[in-house]
Amino acid sequence: MNTSAAPLLLVAYQCGPGLGSVSQIGWQWFCGMAARRPTCLVTHVRNRAAIEAAPDRPAGARVIYIDTEWLAGPLYRLAKRLFPRSEHAVFMLSQLDWFAFDASALRQLRRELAAGAPWRLLHLVTPVTLSAATRLHRLGLPLLRGPLNCGLPVPAGFDAVMRSESLGLARLRLLPRLVEGLWGSLRHSAAILVATRATRDALPARLRGQAQSMLENAVDTARFAPPAQARRDSGALKVLFVGRLVAVKALPLLLDALAVLKAQGRSIELEVIGDGPMREDWQRHARQLQLDGCVHWRGARDAAGVVAAMQQADVFCLPSVRESGGAVLLEAMSCGLPVIGMDFGGPAEIVDAEVGWKLPMPDPQTATAGLALALAQAQDEPAARLERGRRARARMLALHSWSARMDAPSSSTAVTASPARQPAEPLALAPDRGCRRGLQSCNNFPVHPACNAAMHPAFTAHSTPRSPSC
Repeated sequence: MNTSAAPLLLVAYQCGPGLGSVSQIGWQWFCGMAARRPTCLVTHVRNRAAIEAAPDRPAGARVIYIDTEWLAGPLYRLAKRLFPRSEHAVFMLSQLDWFAFDASALRQLRRELAAGAPWRLLHLVTPVTLSAATRLHRLGLPLLRGPLNCGLPVPAGFDAVMRSESLGLARLRLLPRLVEGLWGSLRHSAAILVATRATRDALPARLRGQAQSMLENAVDTARFAPPAQARRDSGALKVLFVGRLVAVKALPLLLDALAVLKAQGRSIELEVIGDGPMREDWQRHARQLQLDGCVHWRGARDAAGVVAAMQQADVFCLPSVRESGGAVLLEAMSCGLPVIGMDFGGPAEIVDAEVGWKLPMPDPQTATAGLALALAQAQDEPAARLERGRRARARMLALHSWSARMDAPSSSTAVTASPARQPAEPLALAPDRGCRRGLQSCNNFPVHPACNAAMHPAFTAHSTPRSPSC
């Protein structure tokens, strides 16, 4: 660690290993920055057990826990009772806890600064949504926001899927916008990082040109790695899906495509890793398509189980029709798999012809036909499929490992330390270098720890619902 670097105050409302994909973002930033400069983490008390039990917790780094469980717990329980099948609706109510957290953190950090705390920079890394307006800029430290990832519109042609996700509640996003207009946290930020084009477009027009591009996710490329030995060709094409079984993941599109290929006499197997409220409905759909013998429902798996499945698969497919990011695509690519995703949202910025197949989705029929064609090509052209996988792995190593993200400095995203406290110094951050294949949905606020499970972020029940409303 560079002890002469300007001390950093890192605020990560969601932060901790094994608590969900956005919590993992906060944790990686904490570990990465603590290894490079004096860093103090501010996070929610619900994350305490996971942080203090983590074997890789940064030694000597201070953690300040903010306790708003008096509001967070009741909000979550109420939301689950009112909307048992809609993760988005649960998110819309649970997100109100952020404002209590922000107010409590502001009070405590003001006292810390008045008592002589050495911080010179402030980085608010999670939540990753514009809906999380903050007053922390009032601390007087240069504020870096992001990387943010939100603002994805509702896709046309998938009305039934969108209705099942209770997206009508998205109208409530007007309230956070009004709060942002009142507090002005964006216009008082020294720098804003955005992961996707949709996020940039969601910014106030006067700030869009100033925002810098950076994916909010990266990959542990040592853990998510290709198998030591080449995959064996069993004759059947092995397709893998990993994710929460919720409506927007649109797994029936992939099941319908498999039915088309089965009717053509092709041998294809699908492994489904994950769980969620749509599991029974989708299993019934698979039975109706007579796919019992080629679709294997594995349930939720931990990260090691997901890596093992990726190392045994031939191709990874994420048919989600509303995915702001798609971190699981990066993990599959890091394991040397070619990937299939939709030409919408985050996957549209991750997937290209070099590493997989990006499919148009004007309607379910077109999406299903595209999935069937991509899988047929993957089976018929094994050499090309393997080459896509090799290029995917190389891209992850070059651009999207966590170490690369932390180590690559960018003058365009540098934030200067407070001159009133210490001489100016840039905060080293990694840009999105020519790969604006953005990531991950607006995974904004975590669900309550009552449902905590040490599962893979892509499908764990503790993962935050991906909100379309930011």
